[in-house]
Amino acid sequence: MNTLTDWLAHCERLHPKEIDMTLARVNALRERLGLAFEAPVIMVAGTNGKGSTCAMLESIALRAGYRVGLYIKPHLVHFEERCRVGGEPVAAASLLPHFEAVEAARGELALTYFEFTTLAILRRLSQEPLDLVILEVGLGGRLDAVNCIDADVSVITSIDLDHTEYLGPDRESVGHEKAHIMRPGRPAVVSDPVPPASLAAYAASIGADLRQLGRDFTYSGDRQQWQWVGRDKRFAGLAYPALRGVNQLLNASGVLAAFEALHTRLPISAQAVRTGLALVELPGRFQVVPGQPALVLDVAHNPHAVAALAQNLDQMGFFPRTHVVFGAMADKDLGAIFERMAPLVDSWHFCDLPLPRAAKAADLAARFAELTLKTPPQVTLATHADPLAALAAAAAAADPADRILVFGSFYTVGGVLANGVPRLQAS
Repeated sequence: MNTLTDWLAHCERLHPKEIDMTLARVNALRERLGLAFEAPVIMVAGTNGKGSTCAMLESIALRAGYRVGLYIKPHLVHFEERCRVGGEPVAAASLLPHFEAVEAARGELALTYFEFTTLAILRRLSQEPLDLVILEVGLGGRLDAVNCIDADVSVITSIDLDHTEYLGPDRESVGHEKAHIMRPGRPAVVSDPVPPASLAAYAASIGADLRQLGRDFTYSGDRQQWQWVGRDKRFAGLAYPALRGVNQLLNASGVLAAFEALHTRLPISAQAVRTGLALVELPGRFQVVPGQPALVLDVAHNPHAVAALAQNLDQMGFFPRTHVVFGAMADKDLGAIFERMAPLVDSWHFCDLPLPRAAKAADLAARFAELTLKTPPQVTLATHADPLAALAAAAAAADPADRILVFGSFYTVGGVLANGVPRLQAS
């Protein structure tokens, strides 16, 4: 195994299940590897808004002059996007010794792909001279591999239903799972404006320092600027985050609450906040690519995220027609997704994705067709072998004044970014 590709293929062969919810194996390996961080750790969990929150945390800390390590997932195109140091993805070759170390330490333990890769990235980050470590939780929190690390500050973003077979059938159950990234006596920031009661209950049961939006920190603003007020700090005259979307102030407010909680170890200036929010970037989160037609990329793949996407699309202005490229995992709530998006879409281009648990394009089309939905007149459905083929077909059918939306799985958006950001230009 001489390349990162070799190691990733090895990880995929190790364990029969892609997801196996337990911390036992990862905790054992953490101890064998001696994994620990001297720098403060911010851990981010939630259903939606995790990626945006991590990106804003990183951007602000970088502008404050700190050296930042970030573990974010999943990747869009290249695996090494998951591990960032100083604002840039690490070189693929730099990860190889850490995959080798995990392999040597695991013995007979059959780690899942996510467990193995998480441990390798954590080891890579632990050997950097960092001022701040930001870790994005994958699925849930209680039994997620990232939770083998004790966070100095926990951040929980919006909670909604997703992965119900693992996290439970309602928001209270999901909240209980996410809450387990909290630690006794340490700050726990909740940026969900209507959080499930299970979050506060768990915080109280372990003695975490709960900091909740609307109680411990608030925000307000007008069309030009916004302000944030916390327990001891305030920031006024802030420009809106560069990330588009109706929920970004919720995410930004949680970010500032996390920095307030760390201010004695990691002071952040108002200028760093302003510059960091103005320059933050995160591909695939309501990413609008100018062109003819306009192109929108969004990894929304559950009903809550899709509702926010629909609201964002409504605020874009008038487009004669909207063409959609869509691919998703088979376990998603496709009916709710289609119901929310159907009134906005004139043509659907469903695509296959390159992994077993993805829904086939033909099955997506059949599922849509069997629903009785309010749709624009003469809505059309088409199926394609991959996201790039679907985008090419959508672009061929679109007029210059139309827009094309690519959304759903990370593999859908990543598929159209495989050769770089597409720049559509009508002939």
